[in-house]
Amino acid sequence: MAKSQKKKKAPEGEFVMFDVYYQDGSRTSNRKVPSIELGGLDGDEPAKAIIEAQDRKIAELSGRPRGPIKTLNRSPL
Repeated sequence: MAKSQKKKKAPEGEFVMFDVYYQDGSRTSNRKVPSIELGGLDGDEPAKAIIEAQDRKIAELSGRPRGPIKTLNRSPL
């Protein structure tokens, strides 16, 4: 029997930061995404889904939903 694969949790401090641009023209900077979630064949593509999930959680807590993401880029170092 094959062992079930468990997604590894990113070690503390190993994040990639992104600047997120929304369709309404607003921007947020330095959004954290665990580095373990990125790379491979998908590159940075998983970051969008992770940030959208973060936005939904923030919206639930604040009552102020975010608009759709237009683009995202890695934050400059």
